[in-house]
Amino acid sequence: MNSFTSVPAEQGRRHQSVTDVPSKSQLEAERTSLLERAAALRGALQESAEEADRERHLSETTIAALRESGLLRLFTPRRFGGFEATPSTLLDTCALLAQGCSSASWVTSVLNAGNYVAAMFPESVQAELWQRDANACAALVIVAPKAKVERVADGVVISGEWPYASGCLHSEWIAALIPSGPASDEPATHVVLMPKGDVRIKDTWHVTGMRGTGSNTVIADRVLVPTRRTMPYAPLVRGQLRGPAGVNHLYRSSFSGLLSVGLLAPHIGALEYALRFVLDGSGSRRVASSTFASQAQSPAFQTDMAEAGMLLDDAKLHAARIAQVVEEHALAETTPDEITRSRARMEGAHVTRACRLGIDRLMTAYGSSAFAESNPLQRIWRDINVGSRHAGFGMGVPQLVYGRALVGLDPREISYLV
Repeated sequence: MNSFTSVPAEQGRRHQSVTDVPSKSQLEAERTSLLERAAALRGALQESAEEADRERHLSETTIAALRESGLLRLFTPRRFGGFEATPSTLLDTCALLAQGCSSASWVTSVLNAGNYVAAMFPESVQAELWQRDANACAALVIVAPKAKVERVADGVVISGEWPYASGCLHSEWIAALIPSGPASDEPATHVVLMPKGDVRIKDTWHVTGMRGTGSNTVIADRVLVPTRRTMPYAPLVRGQLRGPAGVNHLYRSSFSGLLSVGLLAPHIGALEYALRFVLDGSGSRRVASSTFASQAQSPAFQTDMAEAGMLLDDAKLHAARIAQVVEEHALAETTPDEITRSRARMEGAHVTRACRLGIDRLMTAYGSSAFAESNPLQRIWRDINVGSRHAGFGMGVPQLVYGRALVGLDPREISYLV
């Protein structure tokens, strides 16, 4: 039985007036509280991580704990009971969750990103999501759109499939990309919001890592999406949309940077837990075929720990800079230029590579028993190796994007995730 710590939920915050603006000290206290809630869940998430990995989805107990803690409402508008938190708060809370379960952290990040996108739609659409349920979530799928779009009088009729839909098992809405908008002069990619009841989920997530994310395939068969629930994608990615006038200017953020921050946190938190796990056992574990009394006495082990620790610090520093730059531009209500956005894409790839190298170093230092199925290190190793190959980080595309921007060419000719 998973023993999740009970975390007090907010009372009376739902439908808060937009004029009821918290002070700076209140916002800081709120951030501290969110971090404490994430930290309080780590132990139970560590207990449930093996089950999530085995069952290929998070348990209802885990999801209930995340909802109760408020950590699925980080980017929900404040007037609907959310926090309108900063990108750094997303980074830090999800990193703490990942010290318990990488998959829980990943799903938390993706659902918050989906809620951010939903908050950029008109207020009437926001009310559809959150008027009755402040904890409602939108699972965001940003794979290249291959859906068939039929324009009708009041919107679009969509048929298609979207794989890698993290969080789709635990959301009420699906936010997905389609190749064109509802009007004939809108040929570019759009985001649509679909009630999960209008689609079906196909069980396709049979992978070796991040198994607990349940990132299955969403299938739409002639789903009618009204015009109000469609939105151009490019302005969102570039940070050109102006959503609700949030306290922290959250909805003036560059979405590409914000999305990157959330997906880096599971790697950073998992590596941090793995480093501590290896160090904690080093005083009693022996070094096979050696005369060292323990791993801690071995210079080779010490070197591995130093390298792994530095890789973790490297990952943290670059992830923090992405969050800082996103926040600075949001507060100034400015749009990051293409070089800045492209660099963030490259930095994200750098962070995941550092985490991948770090966990490899720890597995070698710990020894072959790190790969025992009963050892949490092997699950973390699998999670980081799969998560770091996410389309936002892998295939050499981030390097091409940043290099192209540096020489004055258009990085969007390489990827729409800029």
